[in-house]
Amino acid sequence: MERSLDGDQRRAEIIRMLKGNTSPISGTELARRLRVSRQVIVQDVALLRAVNKNILSTNKGYLLFEPEREAGECRKTICVRHTTEQVLDEFFTVVDLGGKIFDVVVEHELYGQIAVDLIIASRQDAEEFCRKMQSSQVKPLKELTEDIHYHTIAARDEAALERIAQALKEKGYLLHTLS
Repeated sequence: MERSLDGDQRRAEIIRMLKGNTSPISGTELARRLRVSRQVIVQDVALLRAVNKNILSTNKGYLLFEPEREAGECRKTICVRHTTEQVLDEFFTVVDLGGKIFDVVVEHELYGQIAVDLIIASRQDAEEFCRKMQSSQVKPLKELTEDIHYHTIAARDEAALERIAQALKEKGYLLHTLS
């Protein structure tokens, strides 16, 4: 019979599995591989986050976020406003011009800042997100704030970020940039 891992060993294994992947791994998949329940994985991830591990929870699963930027990568925070039907167009605008969308943030009147990791780096990521949004019939965060929301975006250089901002402005989505 195979010996099960204790909590520390299991959490070390979660980190090892996430480090070995460039795409997210679902909690269900981690649970299957480690032969525990998904709830145990959720608790383990919460404990790992409490000791400052950079684990993102995306709509596709868990991802270890290494804060080092790619060589020459530039980032900017933008404030945008558009309809829910325009989400896919917004995402395509960013990724088609060489950008990546890290998150969505809203400033809620009661709860303050609410941030969710997205990691949209391709048309496929964008389409998958929108498919899940439509099939779940869950409203996006931006609907809590009259469609106003923020994204941290990245691109290979400042010029690419400027092209993205200009394209979003031309479509009427961009309200302003923060950094």
